[in-house]
Formats: sequence, C-alpha cells, structure tokens
Amino acid sequence: MQVRNIIKYLFFPMAVILFLNGCNSNSAKEDLFQFKDSFVGDNSAVVNITNQLHSGEHLDGVELKTKEKPYEIILNYDMEKPEQEYKNTAIYNATYLFALVQNADWVTFHFGNQEYKVTKEKLQSWYGKDLSEFTTEEELKSFVQEQLEDESKVNQFFS
Repeated sequence: MQVRNIIKYLFFPMAVILFLNGCNSNSAKEDLFQFKDSFVGDNSAVVNITNQLHSGEHLDGVELKTKEKPYEIILNYDMEKPEQEYKNTAIYNATYLFALVQNADWVTFHFGNQEYKVTKEKLQSWYGKDLSEFTTEEELKSFVQEQLEDESKVNQFFS
C-alpha cells in the first residue's frame, strides 16, 4: 500500500508538469522579426522562418546554397494546391525571406512538378520597395496581402 501512495504522489506532479508543458509548446507563433538580419548560412533561423510561413506544415525540405553568390534558399513542399495558390505562396514566403534574411538573393520553390524561382531584385522591383525597410510582421503582412489581392499582377510577376 505504501508503494502505491508513493507512486501516486510522484505521478500526479509529473502529469501536471507534462500537461502544462504541452499547453505551452509552440502553440503560439514566434515573432518572425526576431530573425531579422539573419544570414542564408544560419540554418536554424531560416528553418524557423520557413516553418512559420504559408504552407509551412507542408514543407518537405530546405536547402541552403551558401558556397558562392548568389546565395539561394530552396524550399521543397509536399502539397497539392491550385497553381494560383503556389504563386501566392511563393511571393508571400519569398517576401518574408528577403525581408528577414539579409544576404538571400534567390528563393526557389518546388511544389511537386511546379518550380518557381524568385529573385530579391525582381521582387523588390515588382513591389517598388526595399524589403529590408520593414520593421514589423504586421506591417509586412498587410503590405504583402494587399499586393496578392490582384491576381493578374501576381501572374504578371511570373511571366
């Protein structure tokens, strides 16, 4: 009987700790701008950013090309969506990566058979704005969503 009481007293606090830890684990998104001024070579920062972006739950792999310029981030997704959604995801995610990762020059997206290559220079020209000027996630999100509302403008970017 005494062993049973000891187990009960040990088990209950352990169960409470595990429950509280589970409630707190990554349920809240991190502020992406904590990674501002990261570098392509910082694998941890790039992976943290990409996991929190659109379709991050479908991310199947990240490759970083850091040996020589242009520095590139390659993102492989495992998802089936309409082509327009791939384009929107590519622009949205590339915008965040270029705003946060200071030496990223290209981002290549693989969605099954579809591939989209987005360069920082072309994207900033399309926007007419330097992406490094953004200082908050809310400001950047609002800006990108406004641009993505015009489907013909998005399609023009990829033509």
